[in-house]
Amino acid sequence: MASTLCSISTSPLFSSSTLRRRLPLVGAFCMLSLGLSNLYTPLYSSALKTGSKLGVHTKSTIRMEGSNTTVPSIVVYVTVPNKEAGKNLAESIVQEKLAACVNRVPGIESMYQWEGKIQTDSEELLIIKTRQSLLEALTEHIKANHQYEVPEVISLPITGGNLKYLEWIKESTRE
Repeated sequence: MASTLCSISTSPLFSSSTLRRRLPLVGAFCMLSLGLSNLYTPLYSSALKTGSKLGVHTKSTIRMEGSNTTVPSIVVYVTVPNKEAGKNLAESIVQEKLAACVNRVPGIESMYQWEGKIQTDSEELLIIKTRQSLLEALTEHIKANHQYEVPEVISLPITGGNLKYLEWIKESTRE
């Protein structure tokens, strides 16, 4: 399903205005879930050849394994029940230097099975950027400070990106 969401469709199912509205969200999902290499399309290829604004400048981007000024880094997803819980948890994570940055995304709806029943809840999503080596400490901090019996803690590797940003993650977190 994810690869379907991430490919550009010429099907008449999507109007150009619908695609324009959804593309940033779908693009972010694809980047986090599949990585940049899976987004390569003929449209992207032609933009690179012509120097279009779609092209990526590689001077300031790196692959994680290619730098000694960065550390292996991850993005961690955590859901919380409300805005106040999200703010408190995000603040404690950054204050403890368990992450360089926590984005709070309000207004998500989660559907899941819990204790044999389908549940639907409004939640807030925390997107946490940190060092891979801090995942265990971060997970323990979340479990100790979260309202849920079984909080969601899911990590995805950061395989590359803006060199300055990746260096900032290293500088802003504890070792």
